[in-house]
Order: sequence, then structure tokens, then C-alpha cells
Amino acid sequence: MSVSANLAAIKQNIIEACERTQRNPADIRIIAVTKYVSIERAKEAYMAGITDFGENRDEGFLRKYEALGNEPTWHFIGTLQSRKVKNVIDKIDYLHSLDRLSLAEEIQKRATKPVKCFVQVNVSGEESKHGLPPQEVIPFIEKLKEFPNIIVVGLMTMAPFTDNEQEIRSCFRGLKKLQEEIQALHIPYAPCTELSMGMSNDYIIAIEEGATFIRLGTSLVGKE
Repeated sequence: MSVSANLAAIKQNIIEACERTQRNPADIRIIAVTKYVSIERAKEAYMAGITDFGENRDEGFLRKYEALGNEPTWHFIGTLQSRKVKNVIDKIDYLHSLDRLSLAEEIQKRATKPVKCFVQVNVSGEESKHGLPPQEVIPFIEKLKEFPNIIVVGLMTMAPFTDNEQEIRSCFRGLKKLQEEIQALHIPYAPCTELSMGMSNDYIIAIEEGATFIRLGTSLVGKE
């Protein structure tokens, strides 16, 4: 299917999820995750009106960035190795995977302007997933006071890949609760107003539980 047709279906799902939870669909930002598709398909997504693009490897990001330029809003959503920071940090608008001080130090050193970051949280506790355990997030954010090039705009997580809706919902609710705790601290460099959660298989649940950024690959641009 065309990206336009996929996008129309997704937007309808967003409207319905927001109606169920008294939310405003305008508060949901769709990130097209283009790591598994060609530059041509990414361009089709841009022409369809998508303005937010996400990549999870520096090589793929740089290829897409070269093709589409800096008009889109760029999100780096994968694990970013410290040695690769210099390649991407001044080209991206959001980093969704801040989870260690060594990465914060490298961003501070390499960025020429403040970077909007999501702290990645491993809410589910799965060993296969990156991110901080929930109980370590607030102490970690407090340490980021030393890094003026980092603005913590929100939290990011990935739910377990399962058909158990309650398990998925519990994961997203855990992130929302943690976000509210951080917001209540009124930390100037960590407003933490955003939640990056929900992918093609679970974005509707994520919206119902408070997501503001959803990261969509196969349901939006497909897989080539």
C-alpha cells in the first residue's frame, strides 16, 4: 500500500484512540521509522506529508539525511555509540536513547547546541532491551545538571513484543507514572513533557496510555 493510504488509516486510529481517552489527536506526533526502506520510500513518506523521520543506525541516518536534507525533523531512535556521536549529533533534532553518562559526556563535548533527549527506560526489565531501570532514572537525570547541551524532553520505552495487552499496557503506564514524578520535580533542564512509546504493533495502546511520540515502521512505510 502507499504511504498515504497507510497514513490515513493510522490517523483514523489515532482519532479513535484519542476519543476514547479524551485526548487531542494534535498532541500525537508520528515518526516514520525508515531503517528498513529505501530512500525512495522515505521520499514518498515525505511527499505524503510526514515531517518526522527516525533512524537507528548512524550509516542509515546519514544516507537518509543526505537525500532529504534538514527540512524533516530527525530522530535518532537506536542505541548511539559514543564514538558515533560526532557523526550525527548536530544533524538530529531528537535523541530517543539517552541511557548512560558516557553518552551524555560525549554529547556535551560534540554538540554545538542543546539537544532534545529522551531518557530510555527499560520498564519491562527484559535483558534484551536497552535503557535504565525505572528506579535509576531520576538519579540519572539529576546528574545531567552538569551537561547544559542536554535537555530531557521526555522518556522513551519499548514494550514487550507480546499479544498480552495487559502486559503492554502495564509497561506504558509505568513510564507515564515515572514521567509524572519527574515533572513534579520541576527540573529546569528536564521538563519531561513527552512520552516516546508505541510502535506498529502497539501504538494504539500507547496513545491510550499517554504517548505523545509514536515510532512507526512497517505499518506506515512498510519493509523492503
